[in-house]
Amino acid sequence: MENRRLSHYPDIGVLGEDLVAQWLISQAWEILERRWRCRWGEIDIIARQRPDEGKGGGDTKTGRQREEEFPTTHYPSPVPHCPITLSSCLIFVEVKTRSRGNWDADGMLAITPQKQAKLWRTAEIFLAERPDLVNLPCRFDVALVRCQRPKTNTVLLPEPEKLPLISLPEPRILAVGEYQLSLQDYIQSAFDEPLS
Repeated sequence: MENRRLSHYPDIGVLGEDLVAQWLISQAWEILERRWRCRWGEIDIIARQRPDEGKGGGDTKTGRQREEEFPTTHYPSPVPHCPITLSSCLIFVEVKTRSRGNWDADGMLAITPQKQAKLWRTAEIFLAERPDLVNLPCRFDVALVRCQRPKTNTVLLPEPEKLPLISLPEPRILAVGEYQLSLQDYIQSAFDEPLS
C-alpha cells in the first residue's frame, strides 16, 4: 500500500463526535454547539433537552413529566448559587474516540482531574457568554466511541470531504468509508465539580 498523507484519512475524533451528536439528536437532545472553543479549552458537544420534547416528554395525554424519565435530583452547575429548574437540562459532552486495544480504557482514563477542571472552566465561560442558559441544571457526560477498520487495506479511502456518512439501523453505529464507529458507552454525570 502506498504511503498517503495524513490529510487522506478522516479525522476520527470528529467522526466520533458526529456519531454522538446523531445519537443525542435521536434521544431528543438539541445540539447547541459543536467543538465550542475558548482560551481555556474546548467542549466537544453542548446540548439541551426539554422535558416536554421527544423521549423525555412525559405523558402525552396529560403533558406531565414521568418521574423516572426526568429525575428530581439536581445536577451541579458551573455557575455557583444559581436557581435550578427542571424546565430543561444542559449537558457538556466530552467524546473520546479510540481504536480497539487502546491503552486508556476506551478514553476514560484520559478524563483526568486536570481535564475535568479544564472542562469545568470552559463550561463556566460558555455560560457567561450565554446568560439565557445559566439557570439550567448542568451535567458533564462522557461518550466513549470505538473506531474499527477492516484488517485488509485493499480499498482506498476517498478524500475526507467526500466520505459518505452511512447511519446503520442502530443509531449507535456509523460507517464512514472503511471505518465503522460505535458508541461503546455513554456516561451521564461522569464527574462533578473538580477537586481544587
